Amino acid sequence: MRLSELSGKELIDLNNGERLGLVGQADLTIHEHTGSIESMILPSSSFLSIGKKREEIVIPWRAIRKVGPEMIIIELREQSKVRDSY
Repeated sequence: MRLSELSGKELIDLNNGERLGLVGQADLTIHEHTGSIESMILPSSSFLSIGKKREEIVIPWRAIRKVGPEMIIIELREQSKVRDSY
């Protein structure tokens, strides 16, 4: 599957059913020697976070459980879910 085919899919957390965003909004972390995707980084899109530190959601590639026609189901662990950015 090509990345362009994934870009419009929604990311859904298996643990709580929360919609995290679209794959097309994410940045990718790529291993420099193998070229494999290590993780996706979703920027915070909350309107209420204006003036506060933004939080990014880091989704390890291994957290993907199922790719469907309209969404991707992922399973995150809380401690690796959120990362502060500026």
